[in-house]
Amino acid sequence: MLKTIYLNALIISTCILLVGCLSQNAKNQPAPESKIVGGGCDGCELMYVGMPKQVTTIDTSAGWNEPGQKLIISGTVFKNGGRKPAPGVIIYYWQIDHKGYYSPGVGMEELAKAHGHIRGWVKSDENGKYTFYTNRPAPYPRQNLPAHIHLSIKEPDLNNEYYVDDLNFDDDELLYSYLRKHPQENRGGSGIVRVLLNDSIQIGWHDIILGLNIPNYPGIIDPVIQSGLPIGVDHPSFMPYHAYGPDKGTQVCPVCKYGRFLGILYYVGNHPQWDEIKSWLAFLEQLSAAHGKYLKVFFIYGNELGYDKEKRMTQLAQMGEELNIKNIALTFVPSFTDKELQVNLTKVNPEVGNTFILFKQSRIVDKYIELKPTKENFQLINNALTNWQDSSLSLTALSRE
Repeated sequence: MLKTIYLNALIISTCILLVGCLSQNAKNQPAPESKIVGGGCDGCELMYVGMPKQVTTIDTSAGWNEPGQKLIISGTVFKNGGRKPAPGVIIYYWQIDHKGYYSPGVGMEELAKAHGHIRGWVKSDENGKYTFYTNRPAPYPRQNLPAHIHLSIKEPDLNNEYYVDDLNFDDDELLYSYLRKHPQENRGGSGIVRVLLNDSIQIGWHDIILGLNIPNYPGIIDPVIQSGLPIGVDHPSFMPYHAYGPDKGTQVCPVCKYGRFLGILYYVGNHPQWDEIKSWLAFLEQLSAAHGKYLKVFFIYGNELGYDKEKRMTQLAQMGEELNIKNIALTFVPSFTDKELQVNLTKVNPEVGNTFILFKQSRIVDKYIELKPTKENFQLINNALTNWQDSSLSLTALSRE
């Protein structure tokens, strides 16, 4: 009995001592600091060194008048979600020169020399637009890292800056072998720029989605219904079976073959409503005919219930004949989780009624889920296409300014 009492007393006293120690340690711990948006950024603080008092919407770097390929980068900064323009956002860019070095400039501040003399700042205007004129950087000498331009962002309502994906170039021979080992983070959206040649000047379009894949970004609330990848990232390649329309009888990746155009991917999964599908296809056929070769539309059917390849092929072919489809590609996959055709990479939810993905130069520029075939929604899609087509045409005017 005495042993038991003594043992209990020892346990109690030990617990009291342990709790006291833990309490004292807790008092001695510093208060947790507020989380840094973006998780920190090595060197981004240099954006404030030499920053002009008035940052404009258009900037010309020292590289524009130096040897090498002239390059114009232009785009729109969007608020989180990718639809509403974000004004007043400062974008700081810095890059190596045409020989592959962060070469200092005459009279540069000592701190800024680490970023080289080809650097600058732009601020998005009331429509989120920005443009900078520079030259195309070379890769680092004797390395396998693709050529790139660094970007960091300072939003007017955030206390700190953060970095977004570097700008890379889709025609860089080093790019895709590098990405296989080091995939993009898609911070602010995909950093891969598809360059167009206008006279002797290369033009690249690059939109930035604030908060996209940015750690500790405030106010992000995931939607209850999710389907497809977010606006701002590149749409992955996949290989559906083409049952009717363009490329009938083949397996063609819509984004790989037609990514340079504007496109609509209309996904339907396990719960097809055929009357609604036919209404959408009739509208999209008219829309495709109106836009001609500049718009590519694909219907991708991915019902995994009772899948039979030959029956699915026949079913879509009959529907194409019934609706007199000429411009839309009617395609199918065994399911939206199929890995062989890589459609699983699209992250389309088979349980939603439909998912509409709009792409431009292979980049997802808009997305809608569970759209009913109403006049209002027809107009919604039409307006979105018109806006993106206008932005494509505006790029060609930049080199003439």
